[in-house]
Amino acid sequence: MQDTNAHKNRTLTTVLHLSVFTKYFIPLGNFIFPMLLWLSQKEDAFVDRHGRNALNFQISTFLYTVLLVAIGGATFLYFALKFNLVEPLMTNDSFEVNQFSEALPFIIIMGILGILLLGLFVLEIFAVISASLSANEGKDYSYPLTINFLSSDIPDETNHQNHQSKNEQFNDTQKQTL
Repeated sequence: MQDTNAHKNRTLTTVLHLSVFTKYFIPLGNFIFPMLLWLSQKEDAFVDRHGRNALNFQISTFLYTVLLVAIGGATFLYFALKFNLVEPLMTNDSFEVNQFSEALPFIIIMGILGILLLGLFVLEIFAVISASLSANEGKDYSYPLTINFLSSDIPDETNHQNHQSKNEQFNDTQKQTL
């Protein structure tokens, strides 16, 4: 019974990781489907860890993408205003910049942002496939560049929410002796 349950949980976590690819077919599918699968078996520690990791990674990559797009938009707006104030770029239905050196910083910044977005896309595909393979083997996987938004409710070495400070421990011993 336990072997079939462990196999079922490995299959569930594998599907949980792979379900983030539904974002290419359904808007917000990368949040909805992993969350539904995670919440269906949240009591199992293995499913809970993988579900939290998958959702934390999706939230993190979404925020990184929004940040890069916002930087790109601000850069575009800055250079558009800079070029437009000096001299109009559009003349006779054509785009022209008289000196290439004026447009070079814009091209470099947008190129770097494009490379970072492409790298984030490739990282996401690689990490999700690696996580699903690890889940299928029954191993834990730690996504790279992940911010832990959904932390575990159970205190452990990394989550010290229920531990007392030194002052609280001192006060407790004083209360015991009085």
